[in-house]
Amino acid sequence: MQYQKIGHTDIEISRVILGCGCFGGIGSAPSLFNQGENEEQAHEILDAAVHLGITTFDTADAYGGGRSELYIGNWLKKCDEKVRNNIVLSSKTYNPIFVGDSKGLSKERISEKIDGTLQRLGTKQLDMYLSHEMDEETPLEETLSCFNELQKCGKIRAFGASNITCEELEKSISICNNLGLNRYEWVQNPTSLLNYREVEKMLQICSRYGLGFTPYSPLAGGWLTGKYQKGLNYELGSRMTLRPEPYEIYVKHQDSIYDGLNSMRKISKERFGNISIAGLSLAWLLSDSRITGIIIGPRKPEHLEPIREALNTRLNETDRIDLANLFPVL
Repeated sequence: MQYQKIGHTDIEISRVILGCGCFGGIGSAPSLFNQGENEEQAHEILDAAVHLGITTFDTADAYGGGRSELYIGNWLKKCDEKVRNNIVLSSKTYNPIFVGDSKGLSKERISEKIDGTLQRLGTKQLDMYLSHEMDEETPLEETLSCFNELQKCGKIRAFGASNITCEELEKSISICNNLGLNRYEWVQNPTSLLNYREVEKMLQICSRYGLGFTPYSPLAGGWLTGKYQKGLNYELGSRMTLRPEPYEIYVKHQDSIYDGLNSMRKISKERFGNISIAGLSLAWLLSDSRITGIIIGPRKPEHLEPIREALNTRLNETDRIDLANLFPVL
């Protein structure tokens, strides 16, 4: 495993981060609460991740209606002190945790939700806290000031932003500079071989300001695993049957994507000893030094195998360019 400090902090994370969005539910959708992995299955995945060297867990208060955080907290209670002290916890807030709950990033709401997160995780201080979405109803100054207050009172060590645009990030930096506030230390947006071109500007901004970048959905909802076969129905329980909306653009360009995947298999066989296309996709992201760590959400312990492949694969610049050029500009 590789490890790296994030942003300007002293927080060292594993460059592969365990995404826990399917613990006790499928993401933040209330209609899918109690689906996904049950607690026993979640603990098996956590055990396997730690065995691989993963030290950083990514969750959110709304994942599974709080169940994801609770499962992680219960798992930590079973760990010996050495393991527990090595774990870096990252959570997010914005979405409703239960039907009828509020959403957003107001000072009042964040101040309330952080206490629930700390309680479920069984910790007095959260290492990393993120805004899960941007809140158009709340002034950014209010949100940033609240995160700073949480730092000062010791409830969080650092904060970042997920699903933020380049314009919003630049605005947040300007606000923090003007008000003398600590700023977002990293960005967490979807990034993979299929959409990397639209992420390039964000990576440049993060590099300019010394911010971290921890992309999620590095396998594009399963499209870069090869499990979706042309002309066949999607696998039951896959992202394309549970939450297809973020990936509908890939359906529109599926012929070009399938051609790219076939070429990718050929490159894998010729240059990398026939590793899986999932492993090669992850290796491509890890080969970019601007990426602090990638978030991967395995549904079973065996789904961690592509990570092993990626960590043992080195890509040169020619490899990176060749792989990127296999897919259409979306």
